[in-house]
This record gives sequence, structure tokens and C-alpha cells, in this order.
Amino acid sequence: MNTLLTVTWNVDPTIFTVLSREIRWYGLLWVIGLIVAVYIVQRIYKSEKLPEKWFDSLFVYMMLGIILGARLGHCLFYEPEYYLANPVEMLKIWEGGLASHGGVIGIIIAVWLYSKRVTKKSMLWTFDRVMVPTGFTAAMIRFGNLMNHEIYGGPTDLPWGFRFIDNVGLWMRGAEPVYTEPSHPTQIYEALIYLLVFGITMYMYWKTNAKNRQGLILGVGIALIFIARFFIEFVKNVQVDSEIAMRENTGLILGQWLSIPFIIWGLWLIWRSMKRKAEPPVQKEKINADYSQNVKPKK
Repeated sequence: MNTLLTVTWNVDPTIFTVLSREIRWYGLLWVIGLIVAVYIVQRIYKSEKLPEKWFDSLFVYMMLGIILGARLGHCLFYEPEYYLANPVEMLKIWEGGLASHGGVIGIIIAVWLYSKRVTKKSMLWTFDRVMVPTGFTAAMIRFGNLMNHEIYGGPTDLPWGFRFIDNVGLWMRGAEPVYTEPSHPTQIYEALIYLLVFGITMYMYWKTNAKNRQGLILGVGIALIFIARFFIEFVKNVQVDSEIAMRENTGLILGQWLSIPFIIWGLWLIWRSMKRKAEPPVQKEKINADYSQNVKPKK
């Protein structure tokens, strides 16, 4: 392969160090993704004149769902034998290991609890609004993976192939870098798709009546994200050794098998929402009345 036509990626994952603690690009990009998501959902809630406590509660439920779900997803989907034998290691989130499929499952559980305990509204109503900024946050996470020299693809002779540092941990401690072959920058592939999804869901919410068709925004977002994820996995390296045998035996890896149910769910949501009539926007007076009934008077 002609390495002159490739990108040599030698970015340091650490931005700077404060009191012996590393501040990494990955963490910063995660925070940026979450801040933007919080801002957009807050704007949505304000535009619909929803109770402020609804948003405050949503923030808590979502943060717990995303972090716990993504961490447990990685531990239990990809390396269950190790983590079940060493459960304390599950708590070490700062060492890496977050799975997007687990994060989605965590969000589903969080939204179910939130809808049941706080809004008393349909889960799909909440999901449609949460889905709007999800593509942006997911893109920031993948750019964080790029900065960490992780989750990249197999060898390629395409001119945009990246040579990542294979021994990035040792390199950060002073060793000479060992570069991979020119490889697919699958983090960038996914990030660009997610930014496209972000643009589409923003347009759907603010410029169309899609928010009045429960499940439509969610279905479009879920279907596009996981269809893209399914096909990008074909050029992505496996994350754990057990996936090598899985690819040889089934032609697919774990990330693809986990994507199929979400693709089916997304397409079903689109079909279901388009078959039903659009619902009229909920009036502010009704929301306030419902909310006041759910708030217990102080003694």
C-alpha cells in the first residue's frame, strides 16, 4: 500500500494534565455532546411550555441510563466472563469500555421509568424529543474514539486511510510509536452519519409536524443509525477476540447482531406512525392540569 496517500494520525489522546489527572479529548467531546443535547432538549421543552420539573427529572434519568447502560453493555455483551469474575472492574469507567447498544438499552429503561413516574405520557412522546440531539452526541463520542486511536477499521488502500498508533498507551509513556497499516477511519464514517441523522431529526422536529406522529422521529433516527452501524461493521476491526470466531461462523459480528433488532424496531415505528393520523399538539392548560394532579400537596 502507498503510505504517501494516507493520513498519519499521531494526535495525543491527552489534552493536558491537572494535579496528575489526565484531561482527555474523549472526555471533553463526551461532555460537549451532552451539553448540546441538554440545551436542545431544554429548548424543546420550553417551546412546548412543559413543566420545568419534567426537564430536570429527564436529565437525571437520562444521565444514569446512558452511563450505566453503556458501561454494563460493554461488560456483559463483549467480555462477560472477565467482568462477572471481577465485578469491581465494572466501576472503572475511566479506563474505557462503553457500548452504544448498552447505552440505548439504558436509555429505554430510563425513559420507561421517567414516563411512568413523571410525565404519565407515552414513552414514544419522550423518545421523539430525546432523539433530536442524539445524533450529535453520538458523533462527538465517535470523534472521541478517533482521538483515542480506537475502534478503527481494517486495512484499506483508499486515499483517506489512517495510520493509527497501535501501541498508544506505551507511546504516551515515552515509547516509539508503532503505526498500523493504512486503515478505514470508521470513527469518522460513523460520526458523519450521526451528524446527518442529527440534521434530519432537527429538521423533522422544528420544520414539520413529525413530533405529532408519535414514534416517527425516533423511528427515523434509530433506523438510520443502526443501518449505518450494521454496514460499517463490515470494515471495522473486532473489539474482542471472541468476535473473530463469530465472524467466521456467521459472517457477522456482535455489533451487527445487536443492530438488527433496533433496525426492525425503527422501521416498524416509521410504518406505525405513518399509518396513524397526526395527533394535535397538547394544550398548555391540559399539561398544567395533569401535572398538578400528579404533584402531592406539601403537608
